[in-house]
Amino acid sequence: MPHSLPHILGTAITCPTSQTHGTPSTPRRSRRRKSIAIAYEPGQGDGVEPQRPRWEPRDWREQLERIREMRRSRDAPVDEMGVDKCYDTSAPPKVMRYQVLLSLMLSSQTKDQVTSAAMLRLRQRGLTVDSVLQMDDATLGQIIYPVGFWRNKVKYIKQTTAILKQKYGGDIPSTVEELVQLPGVGPKMAHLAMNIAWDSVSGIAVDTHVHRITNRLKWVKKETKYPEETRVALEDWLPRDLWREINWLLVGFGQQTCLPVNPRCSQCLNQDICPAAKRR
Repeated sequence: MPHSLPHILGTAITCPTSQTHGTPSTPRRSRRRKSIAIAYEPGQGDGVEPQRPRWEPRDWREQLERIREMRRSRDAPVDEMGVDKCYDTSAPPKVMRYQVLLSLMLSSQTKDQVTSAAMLRLRQRGLTVDSVLQMDDATLGQIIYPVGFWRNKVKYIKQTTAILKQKYGGDIPSTVEELVQLPGVGPKMAHLAMNIAWDSVSGIAVDTHVHRITNRLKWVKKETKYPEETRVALEDWLPRDLWREINWLLVGFGQQTCLPVNPRCSQCLNQDICPAAKRR
């Protein structure tokens, strides 16, 4: 219907009385064509949104399979003394979840062997919310020493444990958003707590190993500087059914082969398809 066109095109058509020079029919048709061309967004006409090809790293599936092969023996420190080996599996569910969270808090900037030993000493004294709240700071410090930043961790553990007692009835929160509000708990710990304590995959847990290796493999579109930045980049393309596995897989690989300094490229099955490999 010709009389409805100005409403569709907004201000693209002006009143015919303003055209005082030249032949009005030709420029009017020209303006209509231009206006109609921009009146609709791309894909609006058929209701189908044009899809861009999803980015994914080159050779990533083959690299992943080769890392799985290298990790088949499950004999890295994380396999024997990682966080999921530090809690009492026979404890009541609340106590078990609390122990998972504490082991994660202790593990920051600390080798698995040191975290495991500290957790064993704590469990020997009965590791519960109430037992920690009754323990003085000096005693707690002596038990967890020499974990990294142990003085700060004493403070964070006491503060977090008090919050759990007051706000959560001695249990731990069941969402990442609430977990990261606890003193001394970061995103990596929160996602691992969701995975181990609640059996829920909320995101990829990225520590220094995962951060380093995924950058070396170019599993991120552009180089990332921080683990949380890496997590966002990985979750953008990595299939969700791999999120649970990827932390355990790459941590052990980073402990044994893809070391922070002097990586053992000559022993790595990915040597021929790794962008960072040192080939001799």
